[in-house]
Amino acid sequence: MSKPRRILIANRGEIALRVARACREMGYIPLAVYSKADRMSRHVSLADAAHCIGEGPSMHSYLNAERVLEAAKLLKADAIHPGYGFLSEKADFAKAVRDAGLVFVGPSPEAISNMGDKVMARRTMEKVGLPLVPGTKDGITDENEAFAKAKEIGFPIMIKALAGGGGRGMRMVMKEDEFLNLFRRAHSEAEKAFGDGRLYLERYVTSPHHIEVQIIGDQHGNVCHLFDRECSVQRRHQKVIEEATSPFVTEKVRQKLVDAAVDACKRLGYFNAGTIEFLMDDNQEFYFMEMNTRLQVEHPVTEWITGRDLVKEQLRVAFGEKLSFTQEQVERRGHAIEFRINAEDPEKFLPQAGRINGVNMPAGVGVRVDTHVYRGYEIPVFYDSMIAKVSIWGRDRQEAIARSKAALRETILNGIKTNVPLHLQILDNEKFISGNYTTRLIGEDFHYKAPELPESEVKMAMIAAAVSAYGKEFQGAKWGMADKSSRWKAIGREEGLRR
Repeated sequence: MSKPRRILIANRGEIALRVARACREMGYIPLAVYSKADRMSRHVSLADAAHCIGEGPSMHSYLNAERVLEAAKLLKADAIHPGYGFLSEKADFAKAVRDAGLVFVGPSPEAISNMGDKVMARRTMEKVGLPLVPGTKDGITDENEAFAKAKEIGFPIMIKALAGGGGRGMRMVMKEDEFLNLFRRAHSEAEKAFGDGRLYLERYVTSPHHIEVQIIGDQHGNVCHLFDRECSVQRRHQKVIEEATSPFVTEKVRQKLVDAAVDACKRLGYFNAGTIEFLMDDNQEFYFMEMNTRLQVEHPVTEWITGRDLVKEQLRVAFGEKLSFTQEQVERRGHAIEFRINAEDPEKFLPQAGRINGVNMPAGVGVRVDTHVYRGYEIPVFYDSMIAKVSIWGRDRQEAIARSKAALRETILNGIKTNVPLHLQILDNEKFISGNYTTRLIGEDFHYKAPELPESEVKMAMIAAAVSAYGKEFQGAKWGMADKSSRWKAIGREEGLRR
């Protein structure tokens, strides 16, 4: 009997836990790396072995490819799973893993390189027949050249970082006289975030819907889609809520969309997990935007509606196995919604750091929680503000929304502010409920309002804060308020009570 494969997870937080659990189920041994700031993180304790790779800042730890590879050698890993973010879309890292004789749990370095360069990706997808939004064919750094190109394309226009992601280095320009200032700011931001200041220009699609298709392929030429996701609830170009499938797309257009994505990946010889992102206008005409050559944050909603474990499939494909299913076996069941729970002030959109004094995560039928936080956990200042994902499944969208409201009201993360109240307000928005909303929902059709509490409830919150300060558990029955405990939970959540 061969020895179990040892998988190094080159990531942190909830995704590191997610991959570790999949490894356990498949009989593999999960190995962890961590920064000094993450010494007490749950992904470290869940792994069979762990190695510290540097100081808190990502550049000295999770983005340091050399140290990750050193850890892989020390821990005798057979493969490296990069999760998402950090090194997951670095072609040089994927190649270095391969050159070290290890398996990279992701696509080939060549595929990452081709799709990671946004201009090259546009050219490639144009060759395989995907429709493109009109835009530049090369990266630009000269502002005068860019301005001339922008006038040719026509306003409004989007400025995007060539090596970008997560909304960094991105600006929307409505008028000519705004262009130069916004181009300079995008250029500066792209250089700081990615070490690459090159930008490209794209015509802005009026009333845009952000729709993406999940695909996965093996090294034997098989490629399947797992339907689409609606990702139009965004704030500053960063996703907030995702749904599977899109409530906006008709079945006829959905079939065209997924067929186009699968055909493109087959022609490219793409394998492992990937997501092709499209912009769609009000007439449901769609245009290729970019491809993410990795697992997505929002993969749980796809797993909900298909019953397929994407991480397990990634591992199978990486070791040369065929997909465990065919396209005909991929069935869609119900509707799913994911909420990114961020440690942030939802009014000012500012990240929060600090100690979590109390945690209550939701549970029940159709509720999934991915998180690495616990009571007493100290949120580091160095990383993304997302600390949990709450994913909800329902037999239809209406049930999923109702179940989401109940689950979010149960979600308590005391000691910090979170964006849970933002999610609850969006769920009550008429435009969101209709299913026909665009990337401009937040800021145009929806405006967050900080909750206003009656004086009696403010007093209750103050009592709860006082109890927390002395390190005691708040129990409604002891205070004669058991029937109001759920209301206290909402207050604690909205106020972000501190010790």
